[in-house]
Amino acid sequence: MKWTLPLTEAILIKRYKRFLADVSLNDETFTVHVPNTGSMTSCWAPEWRCALSKSDNPNRKMPHTLELTHNGETWIGVNTANANKLAQIWIKNGLIEGLSGYSVIQPEKKIGNSRIDFYLEGHHHLPSCYVEVKSVTLKHQGVAQFPDSVSERGQKHLLELMELKKQGHRAAMLYIVQREDVSEMRPAHSIDKRYGELLKEAYAAGVEIFVYQCRIDINEIGFGKLLPFNLE
Repeated sequence: MKWTLPLTEAILIKRYKRFLADVSLNDETFTVHVPNTGSMTSCWAPEWRCALSKSDNPNRKMPHTLELTHNGETWIGVNTANANKLAQIWIKNGLIEGLSGYSVIQPEKKIGNSRIDFYLEGHHHLPSCYVEVKSVTLKHQGVAQFPDSVSERGQKHLLELMELKKQGHRAAMLYIVQREDVSEMRPAHSIDKRYGELLKEAYAAGVEIFVYQCRIDINEIGFGKLLPFNLE
């Protein structure tokens, strides 16, 4: 996924009020939008390099959006919305082994009072599949972990996928790791114990788990590789 316009590098000063951050560029300090509802633990610190996109919408109060941060070792994709964009591209192009061959990729499939990120349909030999996507940015104890804060919404999604599986549907969790300094993913038991318990329960119930790592640079976020996961 290439950026619509080239990103601009800046220096991150601080993040606050969840959706705001101050950055410095060419001796000017200004506020940018942060499209991330999580804690962003291990994803930023003062004086880190960062990369910004800029909207051409004249009605936006803050034209710049924080897209990437750099910890000295890797770029980290902090825009959580990009995970779903990447998932759709990768599934469409058949890059995710196990989710290839589907001709219909429907985003935001309504299920009861909720929505699942993607509903997939293929030829008669392929069972329809519901896919929930999560952006993974937390690095803890040397591995990628999810979530980075208590996620009641994430717990709800796992319960919904288990119910779909019980009804005879194929159901899957797709974790997209937006950093390159990790080689494995685990649930963040120390942050959200209930989520970890539900993920283990969901996997035992037949919900499939896919973990894919991005390849990230200042020009694009691309397809990386499959990562192993450990539910313990």
